[in-house]
Amino acid sequence: VSIGNVSLPMPPILQERMFNLDAEKSPFKDGVNGYTCTKGTKEANEAFLTIFKQSGFDISHLHTQITEGASKAMELAILGVCGEAGKNNDPLLLMDAAYTNYMSLAERVGRSTISITRTLDEEGVFTLPDVKDIEDCIKRNRPNGLVVIPCDNPTGQSFSKGQMVELAELCVKYNMWFISDEAYRELLYTGKDIVSIWGITEDEVPGITGRRISIESASKMWNSCGLRIGAIVTDNQEFIRRSISENTSNLCANSIGQYIFGALARAKKDELDAWYKQQRDHYSEIAQALQSGFKSHLPQIIISKPEASIYSVIDLRNMVDDKFDCTDFITFCASQGKVEIDGQYRTLFLAPMTGFYSEKNLKKNPGRTQMRIAYIRDVEEMKQIPILLEKLLEQYLK
Repeated sequence: VSIGNVSLPMPPILQERMFNLDAEKSPFKDGVNGYTCTKGTKEANEAFLTIFKQSGFDISHLHTQITEGASKAMELAILGVCGEAGKNNDPLLLMDAAYTNYMSLAERVGRSTISITRTLDEEGVFTLPDVKDIEDCIKRNRPNGLVVIPCDNPTGQSFSKGQMVELAELCVKYNMWFISDEAYRELLYTGKDIVSIWGITEDEVPGITGRRISIESASKMWNSCGLRIGAIVTDNQEFIRRSISENTSNLCANSIGQYIFGALARAKKDELDAWYKQQRDHYSEIAQALQSGFKSHLPQIIISKPEASIYSVIDLRNMVDDKFDCTDFITFCASQGKVEIDGQYRTLFLAPMTGFYSEKNLKKNPGRTQMRIAYIRDVEEMKQIPILLEKLLEQYLK
C-alpha cells in the first residue's frame, strides 16, 4: 500500500481535456506553454466557484486565487494570518490531531502554532474539546487564526454545522481569522448535509464576513493529485490582493493543470452530484471494510469511526506496552516486514501519528501508539490491511 497518492481516475470531464491538449480550442495546440497570471486563469478560478455554486453556496462575495496545490494555499494563509517571522506572535490555533502540513509549513516560514488536543476514546470517537476549553486557550495564547478541517484529515471525524457555528462565534469574538480546509468537503458518509465555512451566514454569526478563508484542492475529491492545483477562497478582498502579491515570486500555478481542472467551470449540478456519490460510495465501502476487518482480525484495536474524508486512525494502546513506538514499527514494516498473500509479498506503509500532535515528549504523545490509514488503493487491496497488520505486528513483537 503506497502513501499519499490516489489510484482512481479523474472525472471524465477532466480526462477529456488531459487527452486532448492539442484540440482546436486548447491553448496548447500550437505547442506554446507560457505563464498564466499569478491569480490563475479565469477559467480555473471559475471552476472552484462553480463547485461552490452547484453545492448551493452564495459565491457573490467570494474571491479566489489558484495556487500550486493546496499546500501552497496553506503557506500563503499562514503568511497572511500569523505575525512576523521568528516573533512567535499571532500564532495559528490547531486542533490536535492536526494535519501535519500546517505545523511544518508554519515552522518553515518562521511562524508559530498552538494546539488544543482531541482524544480518541475506546469506541473510536475523537472527542472535540469543550468550547470553554478552546476559549481559555485563545485567551492564554492570543492566536490570530483558527484552522478546522470539517471532513477531517487525519481523524476521519466530521464537524457538525452547530460546531462550526460555535467556532465561528469565537473567531468573531476574539477577532480571529477562520480557516477551513475543505479538500474533502463532499466526502461525508453520515447522510447529513455537507458542512462548509461558506454555509455560515451573517444572520447565524454576525461579523463572520470578511474573516473567512477556505483551502481548496484538486487532489482528493477530484483524484487529481498530479495536477498540483489548489486555491485560496476568501470573503476578504484585501486578503486576496495581498496573497496574490506575495505569490508573484512563484509566478503562477501549473498552466496545464489549470487548463485541465478548468473544465469543471462548465460542470452541471447533476454531473457533480453523480460524481460525489460515486466517490462517497467507493470510500465508504473501504471504511466499512476496514471496520469489520479489524474487528475480526484484531479485536483489541481501536479504529476511528468512518464519518468523512479518506482516513482512519488506528490505536494499538490496548495491545502493546509503554515502550512501543509507532514510527519504529512503521520503519520495520518498510525495511523488513513482509507477508505473503496470494503468492505476492506485501507490507504496509502507514503514517505515524506522533507528528500530528504538538506534544514533543514521546511518552506523553497520544500518537505513540497511533497510525493513520489512507484509503488510496482499490477496495480489494484495502481489505488486506487488517490481515497485513496482524501478521506484521506479530513479526515485530517477536
